[in-house]
Amino acid sequence: MMLNKVVSSALGSRPRRPPSTHHPLGHEAQQGDVLGTRPHRTPIALHPLGHRQRNPECEARRQKKDICGEHMKKPKQTQMNPNWVQLQQKLKLNASKASRTFNNSDVGTPNSVLGKRKERPDDESNDSQSNPLIPVNEDSSLTDALAMDCEMVGVGQGNKSALGRVTLVNKWGNVVYDEFVRPMERVVDFRTKISGIRPRDLRKAKDFWSAQKKVAELINGRILVGHALNNDLKALLLSHPRKDIRDTSEYQPFLKSSNRRALRHLAAEHLGVNIQTGEHCPIEDACAAMLLYQRNKKEWEKSIKDQFRLKQKQRKSKQKKKQKNEDGSNANHVEIGS
Repeated sequence: MMLNKVVSSALGSRPRRPPSTHHPLGHEAQQGDVLGTRPHRTPIALHPLGHRQRNPECEARRQKKDICGEHMKKPKQTQMNPNWVQLQQKLKLNASKASRTFNNSDVGTPNSVLGKRKERPDDESNDSQSNPLIPVNEDSSLTDALAMDCEMVGVGQGNKSALGRVTLVNKWGNVVYDEFVRPMERVVDFRTKISGIRPRDLRKAKDFWSAQKKVAELINGRILVGHALNNDLKALLLSHPRKDIRDTSEYQPFLKSSNRRALRHLAAEHLGVNIQTGEHCPIEDACAAMLLYQRNKKEWEKSIKDQFRLKQKQRKSKQKKKQKNEDGSNANHVEIGS
């Protein structure tokens, strides 16, 4: 006994190791588990298939971290061709329209756009419902055909008409020339209710000769379209080749029992628009005349060619008849002389 005490005192005051305690799961328990100084460790639960079962809290934190990481990762943006972007948007729009068409239909056919008629865009349908006299573009260049309209004022005793405004538009309805004109005589009646011209409009207006010269340059060698163009040309003191005049008041299909019709009636019947409801607008009137001509251009030009051929044929027949009469008269003179 004494020897054991001496040996233990020589080795120091190290405490004796407690007897080993086995953990409930089978492995040896650590010292902290017995002494209470080490925090208790949660036992690892085993999945029925044999592998470890993940902690739900840890799994939730890991998924949240992955989701945040995906949002933080910004994909590398590459600059796309604008035409390609426009094509993608158009394809998406057509696809959405096709799906709406299929959903509204009662027939249970597959959702496919193959073999179906192409739908018109909304902007085209809106344009078709708008005023047809509105120009389709902004091109104000000179074209092979120009439409003209003039507004008159009263001079002299008021019953004599003089040019107060002249307007020219091209085949698209865009204004080529539009000027107020100061008559050579004193204006006594502005005829504002019809012409829309007021005294202030003529204070800085073009003089008559300048306007006449400009109009003559613009219509030279071009087809002139209008309604009752004889009155407009007379007010301008100008003339134009008959073969180059397209007058909507003289076109045979527009006549009613051989009587001329007003431009507003032709516009309402053939164009579906109401014009000249108040003060006349020469731009609107010129556009209406031009549109009437453009919509009937093929038949109109064909009738002009037929009339020209008929006149040539009649002229040739007259010349032959005249020549025949002259030959007959010469033969009679010869017989009498003999």
